[in-house]
Amino acid sequence: MSYIVRFFTWWNKATLSTGLWTILYGERVGEDEFGNVYYRRRGRKKDAALGVERRWVIYKGYCEGSATPPGWYGWLHHTVDVPPTAETYTAKDWELPHQPNLTGTPQAYRPPGSQER
Repeated sequence: MSYIVRFFTWWNKATLSTGLWTILYGERVGEDEFGNVYYRRRGRKKDAALGVERRWVIYKGYCEGSATPPGWYGWLHHTVDVPPTAETYTAKDWELPHQPNLTGTPQAYRPPGSQER
């Protein structure tokens, strides 16, 4: 059953095709404190369509984009060239610790005067 779920759903874990692509072309860059694993194209080749190297993440468990810490987010989106695992990486003083997106949960922020407060 888990192979069928993995084959047809992308939100539970990486699909089989993403896993195969990662095995064939991926180079592991590092892992964050949540167990998410980050990859880039082996050989640091630039993607012809994008013009930059291809970078991606395989989430541990449920795929939630807001579960990416700030340092890794910057690296994934080509804001910085140095991944957080590199010795030369220094976090900016304005970077805050990661907080999950609580929208749609009872812990979500509700401003004063909100009907659900």
